[in-house]
Amino acid sequence: MMRLLLVLAFLAVPVLEILVFVQVNQAIGVWPAIALLAAGSLLGSWIVRREGRKAWRKLQEAAQSGRMPEPGAPGGAMTVAGGVLLMIPGFITDVVGLLFLLPFTRPLMRGLGARFLARRIRTLAEKTAGPGLGSPFGGAGSPFQAMRGQPAGSGPVIHGEVIRDEPGRPAARDSSRDLTDR
Repeated sequence: MMRLLLVLAFLAVPVLEILVFVQVNQAIGVWPAIALLAAGSLLGSWIVRREGRKAWRKLQEAAQSGRMPEPGAPGGAMTVAGGVLLMIPGFITDVVGLLFLLPFTRPLMRGLGARFLARRIRTLAEKTAGPGLGSPFGGAGSPFQAMRGQPAGSGPVIHGEVIRDEPGRPAARDSSRDLTDR
C-alpha cells in the first residue's frame, strides 16, 4: 500500500507542479514565474549548505571530544528537508519546504512527521517479527512476555561463583552468593 502511494506521489506531484506553474505563469508572466522558481532553488541550496556545514561541524566536535552528538538533530533535519524541497523546481514543493522552515508551522510539521515515523516503525516492527519471535518491543510472542506479571527476582536461579579482582590483592573467590538473571 505504501509503495503504491509513493508511486502515485511520484507521478502526481510533477503533473500538479506543471499545472500550478501554468496558472502562475498566466497570472504573473513567464519570466517572473521562472525568477520565483530560481529564487526558491537558490534559497534552498543556501539553507542546505549552511545547515549541512553546521551539522558536520557539530558531528566533528562531538567525535573529537568522544561524546555523542547533541540532541536537536530533528530540527536540523527538518531545516535540511525544507531546503531540499525548496531546491526542487516547483511551487508546491516550495510551499511545503517553507512549512518546514517557518517557525510558526514547524511544530505542526514536526508533529506530523513524528506521527508518520511512529506509524512506519510500528508497521516495520510487525513485519520483521518472525514466527515465534514476536515484536522486538516486547509485544505478544516476545521472549520477555513470560517474565511479565512475575515479581522481581522470581526468575530462574543461575548458580555461579563471583571472582573479585582488585588491584594489589590476590583474586578472592566468593561462592556464597547465587546469581539471578534479573
